[in-house]
Amino acid sequence: MNKIDLEGRVAVITGGASGLGLAIAERMAQSGAQCIIWDYDADALKALPKPLERATRYKVDVSDLSAVEDAARKTLEKHRSIDILINNAGITGATAKVWDYPVDEWARVFAINVNGTFYCSRTIIPHMRKDGYGRVVNIASVAGKDGNPNASGYSASKAAIIALTKSLGKELADTDIRVNCITPAAVRTPLFAQLPQQHIDFMLSKIPLGRFGLPEEIASLVAWLSSAECSFSTGAVFDLSGGRSTY
Repeated sequence: MNKIDLEGRVAVITGGASGLGLAIAERMAQSGAQCIIWDYDADALKALPKPLERATRYKVDVSDLSAVEDAARKTLEKHRSIDILINNAGITGATAKVWDYPVDEWARVFAINVNGTFYCSRTIIPHMRKDGYGRVVNIASVAGKDGNPNASGYSASKAAIIALTKSLGKELADTDIRVNCITPAAVRTPLFAQLPQQHIDFMLSKIPLGRFGLPEEIASLVAWLSSAECSFSTGAVFDLSGGRSTY
C-alpha cells in the first residue's frame, strides 16, 4: 500500500464509525492524519478499531445545523485546525417507484445526504479560509449520474452533491482549498442491509468487472484527494465504478 502524506493534518470524517467512512478514516490515520470521527451511532463510535484508538470522536447528527456547529466548535477547541473534511455520512433511503416513494423518507434522505454535506461544508470552510488551506472530499455515487430505478431519493441526493461540489470548487478556486467528489459504483458496506436483494443484484449486473468495490479501494482515492499533492483538481468528479461509467 502506498503511503500518502497526511502527516500533521486534522481530518473530520462524517459517518466515519462504520462502512466506507471507517475504511476512509483508517486509511487516513495510516497516512498520518489526526482523525476526528463524527457519527450518529454512539455504539459504533465506542467500538472503533485499533488504528483509530487515538481518534477524537463525537456523536453528531449532520442533518442538524446546530449539532454540526457544536461539533466543529468542540473539534477546534481540541485541535489547531480542520484541514480536511470528508462528507461521507449518508443513507440509501427507500426502494420504491417515484409515485410510491414515502414523502417523509424523501425528506430524510435529503436531510442527511444533502443538507448534511451543506451544513458541514458551510460550517468548516470558513475556518479553512482563515487558515489558508483545506481539502474537501464529498462522497457521491454513480447513481447520481445514472439515476438508479427504484432509488430516486438516493440518486437525486447524490446528483445534488455532485452539483454542490462543482459550485463550491469554483467558489474556492482562488484559494488553496480543493473540493472534489467521488462517484463509486456499489461498494459492499453495512448499507447493503437497507436494500432488497433484487436491488443489490441489479447494481452488480451494471458493473463490467463483475464485483462490488472494496471500501479500501475507495479509501485510497479519498486519501489522495485529501492530500496537498492534489493541487490542480477542484470541482471534479472521480469515478470508481468497475467499468460502469463510460463518460
